[in-house]
Amino acid sequence: MSGYALRRLGFAVLEAMVVLVATFAVTALLPGDAASVVLGEQATAEQVATVRGRLGLDQPLLDRFGHWVSGLVTGDLGHSLVTGAPVTDEITRRFAATALLAGVTLLVLVPLALGAGVVCGLREGSRTDRALTAVTVFLHAIPEFVLGLLLVAGFAVHLGLFPATAAGTDPATRPDVLVLPVIVLVSRQLCDVARQVRVGIAEQTAGQVAGHLRLLGLPERTVVLRHLLPAAAAPAVQQLARAVEGLLTGAVIVESLFAITGLGTGFVEAVQNRDIPQVQGYVLVFAGVVVAGNLVADLVSHRLTPRRELVTW
Repeated sequence: MSGYALRRLGFAVLEAMVVLVATFAVTALLPGDAASVVLGEQATAEQVATVRGRLGLDQPLLDRFGHWVSGLVTGDLGHSLVTGAPVTDEITRRFAATALLAGVTLLVLVPLALGAGVVCGLREGSRTDRALTAVTVFLHAIPEFVLGLLLVAGFAVHLGLFPATAAGTDPATRPDVLVLPVIVLVSRQLCDVARQVRVGIAEQTAGQVAGHLRLLGLPERTVVLRHLLPAAAAPAVQQLARAVEGLLTGAVIVESLFAITGLGTGFVEAVQNRDIPQVQGYVLVFAGVVVAGNLVADLVSHRLTPRRELVTW
């Protein structure tokens, strides 16, 4: 493993440690009391004190943090304050729907962004470039919730082409329920990723390397796919990692809007119920995906970044 990879891995471990501390601190310092939420507004002070003792909320903050971290080492995220079920089971049950939604979104987003970015970069300043850029910027400017409502009204209610929600269905067996959510998520991320590819392709096309390769008589397809695109992909990979972060935040809105039983809706319900163990579990999952995604993106981007001058022979 290279020195850069080791340094970046060490930084990722540090990020994970910061996330652990921040997650516990933020959830522990939230206003209100989880015991009061569990018992309801009619609970007496004695009942609240009893539940606080059972949940360990009467212990010092550092002791609670140490107990929580020791549980994480063994994969124990605690138990839900509302259902009493293990948080790990709840997250596992919902993970598949969100993973499927994010996976399909990436499968659509990556080729669309690469294609749009390459076309615009090779035809910088042309009508095609201006038109595609205008469309992607327009879609990016529409809030996810508004775009989702517009798609539901047009394609589900008016035309009846796709289901309006995924309520009561399994997205794995009914892929049509994912069409509108995927369009919403792709629309928000397409502009940023395609713009990075466009800038990279335009810079590489105007550089000496591209001109030299064309003088050697290489086909344009080979020049673009084997030389220009890999060199332009380094910043795009970084932006794609940020797009994954956007997919996680967008999943909270999109899953709630389309009634998809995934991590997004689970997180919203946990916050509404002040189910602290579940909130902590969801935050750790989201943060873990972000840290891992940025780590992979940095390593891939470092690998793709050109470091040698073109050798001619």
